[in-house]
Amino acid sequence: MSVEEENSGARVGDAAPGGAAPGGILGRGHRTVTLGICSLIVLSAFEALAVTTVMPTISAALNGASLYALAFAGPLATGVVGMVLAGNWCDRAGPRGSLYGSVVLFVAGLAVVGTAPAMAVFLSGRLIEGFGSGALTVALYVVVARAYPPQLHPQIFAAFAASWVVPSLVGPLVAGLIAQTLGWRWVFLGVIGLVAAALAMVIPAMARLHGPGGHPTMPWDLGRLGWSLLAACAVLALNLLADAKGPLLWTGPAAAAAIAVVALRPLLPRRTFVSGAGLPSVILSRGLAAAAFFGADVYIPYLLTVRYGFPPLAAGLSVTASGVFWATGSWLQSRLSTHLSHARSVQLGALALFLAIAAACATAALALPAAVAIAGWALGGFGMGLMYPRTGVATLEYSTVENQGFNSSALSIADSIGASMSLAATAIVFAALAGLGGPWPFAGCFALTALPALAALVLAPRIRRPHGAKAPT
Repeated sequence: MSVEEENSGARVGDAAPGGAAPGGILGRGHRTVTLGICSLIVLSAFEALAVTTVMPTISAALNGASLYALAFAGPLATGVVGMVLAGNWCDRAGPRGSLYGSVVLFVAGLAVVGTAPAMAVFLSGRLIEGFGSGALTVALYVVVARAYPPQLHPQIFAAFAASWVVPSLVGPLVAGLIAQTLGWRWVFLGVIGLVAAALAMVIPAMARLHGPGGHPTMPWDLGRLGWSLLAACAVLALNLLADAKGPLLWTGPAAAAAIAVVALRPLLPRRTFVSGAGLPSVILSRGLAAAAFFGADVYIPYLLTVRYGFPPLAAGLSVTASGVFWATGSWLQSRLSTHLSHARSVQLGALALFLAIAAACATAALALPAAVAIAGWALGGFGMGLMYPRTGVATLEYSTVENQGFNSSALSIADSIGASMSLAATAIVFAALAGLGGPWPFAGCFALTALPALAALVLAPRIRRPHGAKAPT
């Protein structure tokens, strides 16, 4: 059966309880699992933000300047393989084993990172950590599909977004404080016990998941695993070649990007790259949004520091503002879930993101006040809050029990690949324009990342149901 045929078949909601539980996601039947999975996301978010804060200290301590960039790109690459494996596992046997296995891998990666005697060992731990984190994302999406009725999906995805707010506000500060007092290793080792406690809250709910547990007779899709490995290697090469010189500055990344696109085709629903109506456009919109936001996000604090002389703490205001408004947008879309269609929510979010990047580009090119970029990036976070939860909800609505894992992994893969390819592309543009000096490297990067935001805005109306599909009740 093709992906399109599966998308127009039985919906996840068909097997779900008929109505939302009293009290919503914190009601009696959902409180423990909600707190548990949100705690896992909080800890994962804290770790991701903490690495950025303490990485200079780690690089100096382990003499690993040459592997600095790889410590960030590596987990993104291995995460793609984890997503595909978890998706296949969930479709075969439900989300239990995939969830437990991903947490074990994540914790194992933390342990290796926290005890690493050399940079090479630290990097291996980061690769394991990324594999587990990618698999965890997919497993949590399938848990949402099985544990919550469709009426609560907008709320739980809004809670996922809100789970990033506290780490965004205090994560870098706490990580820096731990590194200065206890040592950088405890930034990672201290999270292990908290992850175990969060998992303990989720385990009881695993036994109460409604619907079939999966299809054990379904074979392991070794072909998709092979393609995911190729995509991971291509993305990793793309990031490494961003620092290439001479002819390789353009030809190397172009070849790596082409290989990544070819490898991605079997990992995504058919017609994703041509924005086919329905699920393919949902997946593509997610990847475009990730490319636009995360490609520009790393250059906002950089712009404030280099061009406006902001100290690091003040430059971080843009990150804090976008995180707070991301949660605000997520909350708003959940309140308007019955009045605002998925397509319109993505369209409004993409418009806000495009205007935010345009404000950053104008700030860099015209030397506008820094407040323009900071306020604009808050608007960009708001736009992501409108878009991200809706793409998650739409993906589950288009999914059947048989393909929840595939569709959830496709959404996560689009997210990860979109961000990593955009980061590599902006690095190339920044390096190419650095010789011109002045505002042009920043303006060039922002102009580049505005393109996927504009594409998401134009393609949003294609997020509609295929002919013959039933809307979930």
